[in-house]
Amino acid sequence: MRQCIEACLACHRICMETLTYCLGMGGKYAEARHLRLLMDCAEICQTSANFMLRGSELHSRTCFACSEVCGRCAESCAQMGEDVVMNACADMCTQCSDLCWKMGGGVMSQTPNPEAAQRAADLPA
Repeated sequence: MRQCIEACLACHRICMETLTYCLGMGGKYAEARHLRLLMDCAEICQTSANFMLRGSELHSRTCFACSEVCGRCAESCAQMGEDVVMNACADMCTQCSDLCWKMGGGVMSQTPNPEAAQRAADLPA
């Protein structure tokens, strides 16, 4: 767990630094989708670290979400080409995604939601 916490905190930091870098670079670096992913990644990493630090029984759920967001952020950063800052962010996001995947158990169990199921059943075919 300690290794995952440290990865989440490092990923939060690098995503925030990369966000600032991207804003300064402009162009494709500052596209809204990419900036949102960096912000989402930083936020979920901070949240996941906090859940683990306080021993929350729900930490596996935040870790699962963190793994998914980090994976998407890594892909987005890697698409920027041969940029040392973007590659460093992609590498850290990939590492965090892998550790959070293990911490989250690799699968997100779905608790049945009867209200959502009824709304879905009421939709026209």
